[in-house]
Amino acid sequence: MRKVWVIGGVAAGLGLSFVMLLVVGVYLVAGNLVNGAGGGSVSLAKGAVPAAYSSLVQKWGNLCSALNPALLAAQLYQESGFNPNAKSPAKAEGIAQFIPGTWATHGIDGNGDGVRNVWDPNDAIPSAATYDCQLASYVKDVPGNQSENMLASYNAGAYAVIKYQGVPPYAETKNYVKTITSLEQSFAAPVSRVDPSEQAATAITYAQSKLGTPYLWGGNGTADQGGRFDCSGLTKAAFESAGITLPRVANDQYNAGPHPQRAELLPGDLVFFSDDLTNSRAIRHVGIYVGGGYMIDAPRTGAVIRFDPIDTPDYFGATRVTEDGAKALPTTV
Repeated sequence: MRKVWVIGGVAAGLGLSFVMLLVVGVYLVAGNLVNGAGGGSVSLAKGAVPAAYSSLVQKWGNLCSALNPALLAAQLYQESGFNPNAKSPAKAEGIAQFIPGTWATHGIDGNGDGVRNVWDPNDAIPSAATYDCQLASYVKDVPGNQSENMLASYNAGAYAVIKYQGVPPYAETKNYVKTITSLEQSFAAPVSRVDPSEQAATAITYAQSKLGTPYLWGGNGTADQGGRFDCSGLTKAAFESAGITLPRVANDQYNAGPHPQRAELLPGDLVFFSDDLTNSRAIRHVGIYVGGGYMIDAPRTGAVIRFDPIDTPDYFGATRVTEDGAKALPTTV
């Protein structure tokens, strides 16, 4: 396996003491990170929302105390993947997926051009925030978390939240609330360091076992593909070995958890690369961080799975994958 060390100047200790690196680099620091992101005002993680919509989400996400920009972003991502042209089989339309009847009642002219256009994010995003806050006002006297009660009202209706004095005991509603609040962590800029992943060692040990394997575009490591992978196929398989199911493509994997800063990276974090550093939907490459400024990745056709540096001009950011974050991701975006 040593033949795959194609980058000069890499410390030999990374390869020889990999498990020790994980133990020291991940689990011994866990006690200092248990609080995760702190409270206070919420801003968006860098590039998490496409630049075209970021200022809208930041502005309207602060419309009421039950809402914040990351929560609004999580709703939009779950509904449409930030696609302003999205249309569902149930005839929900636009970036916020309003059905015609709801839009007729709750759609607003967000940009003041005299037209309420469900297909225009400048109208649809303000409308989504306004609708959320209106629901929050209906259940403001209900005990419990006001944001969770607002989301439950969105899914089950305000009457059900009032009746049950909190999130009603409906499986669909409870899952909806958990899904959006889990996704929220992926869109919020952490104000302190985030918890390490318990599955990091397993995932990265799997990736290490594939060093030297030739790249295959679209490769999932199956027998008929000769056990070969592309970049996101490798990361997906690595976390599946740890019991976490990730989406197939890199830009969807970005939303599987919170986003540590570069100086806060730990082994097992996913690291992402893009030619557009303002838009997570434009991410084109992913690897698994191993420490010391290096990752294991499947780089391109003609190369093998190997160690590569992460500090390049196209470095986008990182995700600390969580089980809840991965489960919250929509199956299609």
